[in-house]
Amino acid sequence: IYADPTKRLELYFRPRDPYCHPVCANRFPTSSVLLRVRRSSKKQQQQQLDAETQAQPQVKFEMEILGIVTTVYKFQGMSDFQYLAMHSGPDGKQISMYDKVLMLKPEKEEFFNRELPLYIPPPIFSRLDTPVDYFYRPDIQHRDGYNNPPVSGENLIGLSRARRPHNAIFVNFDDEEIPAKPLDAAVQTWKKVCTNPVDRKVEEELRKLFEVRPIWSRNAVKANISVHPDKLKLLLPYLAYYMLTGPWRSLWVRFGYDPRKHPEAKIYQVLDFRIRCGMKYGYAPNDMPVKAKRSTYNYSLPITVKKPVSHTVSIHDLKQGLGSSAASTSKKPASSRYKLKESIYIFREGALPPYRQMFYQLCDLNVESLQKIIRRNDGAESECTERDGWCLPKTSDDLRDSMSLMIKQIIRSTRPALFSSTTSSEDGKEQLTYESGEDEEDEEEEEEDFKPSDGSENEMETEILDYV
Repeated sequence: IYADPTKRLELYFRPRDPYCHPVCANRFPTSSVLLRVRRSSKKQQQQQLDAETQAQPQVKFEMEILGIVTTVYKFQGMSDFQYLAMHSGPDGKQISMYDKVLMLKPEKEEFFNRELPLYIPPPIFSRLDTPVDYFYRPDIQHRDGYNNPPVSGENLIGLSRARRPHNAIFVNFDDEEIPAKPLDAAVQTWKKVCTNPVDRKVEEELRKLFEVRPIWSRNAVKANISVHPDKLKLLLPYLAYYMLTGPWRSLWVRFGYDPRKHPEAKIYQVLDFRIRCGMKYGYAPNDMPVKAKRSTYNYSLPITVKKPVSHTVSIHDLKQGLGSSAASTSKKPASSRYKLKESIYIFREGALPPYRQMFYQLCDLNVESLQKIIRRNDGAESECTERDGWCLPKTSDDLRDSMSLMIKQIIRSTRPALFSSTTSSEDGKEQLTYESGEDEEDEEEEEEDFKPSDGSENEMETEILDYV
């Protein structure tokens, strides 16, 4: 519960019972004081009292403040159903069967051949532990002659939600034309928000970025410009359109620029790279220095009261931008308050990616051997395909293989115990033609300090949801 603030505190009334279902407490912030109170009593003999009068004890209280409490856990839910492995004996008494059912040590065949009743608990008890109001409503009564509409995409549940008011233009690889200017609604929205010099400066900086490089990922923009994330959602549709499919998917393209007609746009293509893990690669997922965003082992039901806190926007952030007063409330200066690290979009030799899945642009792969793979057909690009773009077929596969080999050598150098059983013949097959950068490890930062993602760095998953 200390590693993940959204975790619930579980209380087991029978800790040694594997069938015990806990009661859960939700986490809440508080401003309280932890107080220790001691009560001491002392009897005093009173000489002038009558013989029938007893001595009265003297009570003394001592208080001490131990600290400040910022977090409390409250048990607000109901206790779940419990499953007990019990059996009725000949005399009618309930006998526990745990010692006979549970296998605590390796047993012989006779243990499994014993005649015992089956104690198979249900796969799930109560999914909700907090009572909720269910409002019963009568079925909709249609007028006579009404017929259900035909099944089509327009009548499917989930497709009728209004588009988010960011007014982005989406383009597929198969679309013939590309937009030359933003939507009028996008222009009006940004002009309404851009009310201070800081916002106008950010707009000018982003324009210069698109002049130098016509295609950018959102993470690359956030690593070069300090802008509030909510304002960036409004600024990007004002200056660029979004590619949904093809070799430039999940990227923002400058208005009027069609990468399908320019072979030099090859270097701006996207590479979906995922760190390979498994026993055949020499290390298990838990042995990787780069932690996963989320795991099925840490799955939490959507009934938890405490949800991950979103990045709130204050009126000052929206109206004043990144002013001096905003910088005074933050540890970082205003010029870099919202900036991301360069490792979020640049791949360098000898450094691990911050996340297990990364979306790199080919021009941001700062390794000479990788650039040689990309430039194999420079000047001979003849066709732009949806899978490989202007590159040769299977270029992405070759890049992933080379990058995976680099990462494996980095993990090998930092954790040699994982590869102690590797044979010399396998080492020969995996030998790289470049230096692994082991001599520079002392100068590099410790790569094991990477933490799981907040869930906001996967552009394909989150960015589309921001605009659709």
